[in-house]
Amino acid sequence: MADTKSLKKYYKKQVDLFSMVKKMNLWPSRTGILHGVRSFVENGDFAEITTHCNRTFIVKNSRNSRAARWLRNKWFRAPCPKCDIPQWKLEKYALTYFHKRKGVRMKT
Repeated sequence: MADTKSLKKYYKKQVDLFSMVKKMNLWPSRTGILHGVRSFVENGDFAEITTHCNRTFIVKNSRNSRAARWLRNKWFRAPCPKCDIPQWKLEKYALTYFHKRKGVRMKT
Protein backbone atom coordinates (compact mmCIF):
# COMPACT_ATOMS: atom_id res chain seq x y z
CA MET A 1 0.00 0.00 0.00
CA ALA A 2 1.18 3.54 -0.69
CA ASP A 3 2.64 5.84 1.93
CA THR A 4 0.33 8.14 3.84
CA LYS A 5 2.45 11.12 2.77
CA SER A 6 1.88 10.35 -0.91
CA LEU A 7 -1.90 10.16 -0.39
CA LYS A 8 -2.17 13.59 1.26
CA LYS A 9 -3.82 16.29 -0.85
CA TYR A 10 -3.22 19.98 -0.27
CA TYR A 11 -5.60 22.70 -1.44
CA LYS A 12 -5.50 26.45 -1.02
CA LYS A 13 -7.20 27.54 2.18
CA GLN A 14 -9.49 30.31 0.93
CA VAL A 15 -11.87 28.32 -1.25
CA ASP A 16 -15.54 29.03 -1.90
CA LEU A 17 -17.97 26.85 -0.01
CA PHE A 18 -19.69 25.70 -3.20
CA SER A 19 -16.41 24.48 -4.70
CA MET A 20 -15.68 22.42 -1.58
CA VAL A 21 -19.14 20.87 -1.43
CA LYS A 22 -19.12 20.01 -5.14
CA LYS A 23 -15.67 18.42 -4.89
CA MET A 24 -16.13 16.51 -1.61
CA ASN A 25 -19.88 15.75 -1.76
CA LEU A 26 -20.03 16.11 2.02
CA TRP A 27 -22.05 18.52 4.17
CA PRO A 28 -21.60 19.20 7.92
CA SER A 29 -24.90 19.98 9.61
CA ARG A 30 -25.16 22.36 12.57
CA THR A 31 -25.40 19.44 14.98
CA GLY A 32 -22.03 18.08 13.82
CA ILE A 33 -23.35 15.24 11.66
CA LEU A 34 -21.49 14.75 8.36
CA HIS A 35 -23.93 14.05 5.50
CA GLY A 36 -23.34 12.75 1.99
CA VAL A 37 -24.60 15.10 -0.75
CA ARG A 38 -27.00 13.59 -3.28
CA SER A 39 -27.75 16.72 -5.32
CA PHE A 40 -26.38 20.23 -5.44
CA VAL A 41 -28.39 22.91 -7.27
CA GLU A 42 -26.68 26.29 -7.49
CA ASN A 43 -28.80 29.44 -7.90
CA GLY A 44 -26.61 32.56 -7.82
CA ASP A 45 -25.16 33.07 -4.33
CA PHE A 46 -27.44 30.42 -2.88
CA ALA A 47 -27.65 26.67 -3.38
CA GLU A 48 -29.99 23.87 -2.42
CA ILE A 49 -28.24 20.81 -1.04
CA THR A 50 -30.10 17.50 -0.77
CA THR A 51 -28.44 14.75 1.23
CA HIS A 52 -28.75 10.98 0.89
CA CYS A 53 -31.03 10.94 3.95
CA ASN A 54 -33.43 13.35 2.14
CA ARG A 55 -32.62 16.45 4.18
CA THR A 56 -32.59 19.72 2.26
CA PHE A 57 -30.47 22.76 3.12
CA ILE A 58 -30.51 26.21 1.53
CA VAL A 59 -27.02 27.70 1.91
CA LYS A 60 -25.20 30.87 0.92
CA ASN A 61 -21.78 30.80 -0.74
CA SER A 62 -19.14 32.06 1.71
CA ARG A 63 -15.51 31.37 2.51
CA ASN A 64 -15.91 32.23 6.19
CA SER A 65 -19.15 30.40 6.95
CA ARG A 66 -19.52 27.78 9.65
CA ALA A 67 -19.81 25.00 7.09
CA ALA A 68 -16.71 26.14 5.16
CA ARG A 69 -14.65 26.25 8.37
CA TRP A 70 -15.95 22.86 9.48
CA LEU A 71 -15.10 21.27 6.10
CA ARG A 72 -11.62 22.83 6.01
CA ASN A 73 -10.80 21.85 9.60
CA LYS A 74 -12.54 18.46 9.42
CA TRP A 75 -14.75 19.14 12.42
CA PHE A 76 -17.65 16.74 12.74
CA ARG A 77 -19.10 14.63 15.51
CA ALA A 78 -20.07 11.55 13.49
CA PRO A 79 -21.07 10.55 9.96
CA CYS A 80 -24.80 10.25 9.31
CA PRO A 81 -25.93 6.62 9.66
CA LYS A 82 -28.74 7.14 7.12
CA CYS A 83 -26.44 8.63 4.46
CA ASP A 84 -24.10 5.64 4.79
CA ILE A 85 -20.89 7.43 3.79
CA PRO A 86 -18.33 4.80 2.70
CA GLN A 87 -15.23 4.31 4.82
CA TRP A 88 -12.88 5.06 1.90
CA LYS A 89 -14.52 8.49 1.48
CA LEU A 90 -14.00 9.33 5.16
CA GLU A 91 -10.35 8.24 4.91
CA LYS A 92 -9.84 10.35 1.78
CA TYR A 93 -11.48 13.31 3.56
CA ALA A 94 -9.14 12.82 6.52
CA LEU A 95 -6.11 13.05 4.19
CA THR A 96 -7.25 16.34 2.59
CA TYR A 97 -5.51 19.43 3.94
CA PHE A 98 -6.01 23.13 3.39
CA HIS A 99 -2.98 25.41 3.61
CA LYS A 100 -2.66 29.15 3.16
CA ARG A 101 0.43 29.12 0.93
CA LYS A 102 0.80 25.53 -0.19
CA GLY A 103 -1.47 23.51 -2.46
CA VAL A 104 -3.47 23.68 -5.65
CA ARG A 105 -6.66 25.58 -6.28
CA MET A 106 -9.78 23.48 -5.96
CA LYS A 107 -11.50 23.10 -9.32
CA THR A 108 -15.03 21.79 -9.65
